[in-house]
Amino acid sequence: MPRTPRKNGVESPPAGGLIVVDVSDRTELFSIGELSRRTGLAVRTIRFWSDSEVIAPAGRSAGGYRLYDSASVARVELVRTLRELGLDLDAVRRVLTSRDTVQDVAEAHLEALDTEIRTLQVRRAVLRWVARRGSTTEELRLMNDVARMSADERQRIIDDFVRETFEGVEEAAPGSEIAEAMRTMPAQLPDDPSAEQVEAWVELADLVGDTGFRDRVREMAVAGARGGGGPSVDPQLVFDNVPAAMAAGIDPRSAEGREVLHRIIAPDTRAARRAELADELATFTDERVERYWQLLGVLNGWPGAPARVPAFEWLIAALRD
Repeated sequence: MPRTPRKNGVESPPAGGLIVVDVSDRTELFSIGELSRRTGLAVRTIRFWSDSEVIAPAGRSAGGYRLYDSASVARVELVRTLRELGLDLDAVRRVLTSRDTVQDVAEAHLEALDTEIRTLQVRRAVLRWVARRGSTTEELRLMNDVARMSADERQRIIDDFVRETFEGVEEAAPGSEIAEAMRTMPAQLPDDPSAEQVEAWVELADLVGDTGFRDRVREMAVAGARGGGGPSVDPQLVFDNVPAAMAAGIDPRSAEGREVLHRIIAPDTRAARRAELADELATFTDERVERYWQLLGVLNGWPGAPARVPAFEWLIAALRD
């Protein structure tokens, strides 16, 4: 049988035939075992890659064994790098055959990794939330489902909460700022959320799904729309005086507490009016509602603000003394 011209020391086979090495050629060819020793990869891995047409042998011996050359070493190293980065063999093959550039594959793989990272963040947030609460298996499933929702689905939860909670409250009604604010400041989980933002979303979803919380917010909204927007107490005076009193350990029912109170309201305010102010403040003071705004702040990247509810709770106690 006539031989075909040689290429790189290996004779091209007739159609359908095996490549046979010309042992007289000076090109160094070596076995799969030697390639394994040079690259540090297991023989079975190289054989699998070769069977998958990712690493092609440079030729075969007369006995049919695969033989490799120095170019095979470089190819194996490239494949190993791509595989360590997480690319599957189809992606590796596209790079090696120049159907895709390394940049194309890297960008696609980066997107996949980002998705995987977000998924892991969600799982960590859900598990941390459940561990803190001692939740049931059903709650774990529900929170995991909620946290993995799409952006549109997450937004729908907040929209449904606002619509159902503030049903019948006119947007233009006096004191309806709570409803308006919750309508115009929706919670959005960023495309690339931090672990803190994922946890905030899980907690927020749990909060707006609580019937007691919905009832409390509705009570605030209805009272605000009916009564003109809240109690007749200057919030700035509260923040200028109460936090310092609390830090000093002053009891709101003590004589010192009354002195602080009189910096906020007139000393001659009648007892009945003080009771009315206490009731009005209590209507609009709830740590869960404040937590809602704090969670929105985390999700939307707003600057953190100090808690205000404790100061008003102190003031309510002082008014009721």
